[in-house]
Amino acid sequence: MDGSKTPATAPVLILLGPPGAGKGTQARKLEQAFGLVQLSTGDMLRAAVAEGTEAGREAAAVMAAGGLVSDGIVTAILAERLDAPDCAQGVILDGFPRTRAQAEALDALLAAREQRLTAALSLEVDDAAMVDRIAGRFACAACGEGYHDTAKRPRREGLCDRCEGTEFTRRADDRAETVSARLAAYRRETAPLAAYYAAQGALRRVDAMNSIDTVAAELAAVVTRATA
Repeated sequence: MDGSKTPATAPVLILLGPPGAGKGTQARKLEQAFGLVQLSTGDMLRAAVAEGTEAGREAAAVMAAGGLVSDGIVTAILAERLDAPDCAQGVILDGFPRTRAQAEALDALLAAREQRLTAALSLEVDDAAMVDRIAGRFACAACGEGYHDTAKRPRREGLCDRCEGTEFTRRADDRAETVSARLAAYRRETAPLAAYYAAQGALRRVDAMNSIDTVAAELAAVVTRATA
């Protein structure tokens, strides 16, 4: 860290949506279009532990003892990450918050930094169609770029568009029955955040069943209006 702070006017966006809604793909497109940085909870946690930050050391101790990292530690790790110079143009939060308690913690963190949430972008999907969508997913083993059997094939068969890797993998939990259970869990635990952010006037809904490019265009229009 060099003491840099994310400006109060820099966009802070949240991506909401169930597994397979395309959050990762759309986050990358928003990064490219607006100069934002995607902040994934898992990535931030691993980086903080590896770098030995104050919050990272706390997380490492908890994990070493077999415990679950608390919301307070995750929020502290996010606070550290927001101070990094690459976040100066704004961020997209992916995977946090997941619960109302985390959403309230995020509100408090932003208020302390004299920032505010720009928008919560909800990728709206049809659950039955999502089962088919997720079951067809695969990814580049080298860089993680995501693909789909029908919706997004590599431009050159067998070659990753992003890094030209030739090995691809499929997640074991992308089976239809597992996907149904994950969607149910999302509806139960995380989807209520939509009501929380709607009450704040921050929720923006986008139909994520459209094509990737159509969804990206709609998200870009929403972000442009929200940051105008």
